[in-house]
Amino acid sequence: MPESSRETGRAGAVLPFGLAEVTGPSMVPTLYHGDRLVVQYGARIRPGDVVVLRHPFQQDLLVVKRAAERREGGWWVLGDNAYAGGDSTDYGTVPEDLVLGKVRFRYRPPGAGRLSPLARVRWALSAARPVLAGRSASRRLRAR
Repeated sequence: MPESSRETGRAGAVLPFGLAEVTGPSMVPTLYHGDRLVVQYGARIRPGDVVVLRHPFQQDLLVVKRAAERREGGWWVLGDNAYAGGDSTDYGTVPEDLVLGKVRFRYRPPGAGRLSPLARVRWALSAARPVLAGRSASRRLRAR
């Protein structure tokens, strides 16, 4: 199952940034189901970056993957969770024009029932962080 993303804020934006929501497990442990993403559209993509792209066979579906390497015909993209599938091993290279932007930041919404002050502090300390290529590259990508 591909890691999909629901685009929530690109239309009419003055800046080239938008919001997306992660659904599915293919980017675990970097991104989890329900994470919210800040995406920079039109950003320069480098190997190791987490990107939002249109699925090559179902272009109304947005997908979140890691750009592993540039190949002839586009980008080879991989999920950080090797067991989830739904990446270039299934559909090949992704043409450049289907890669929409680079994920710059992710945050996790607070979970239901987290009412204690300690739980709120723990959430605040772990909920938001930048998504960096070098720091969050998966073992799967480094092994190649």
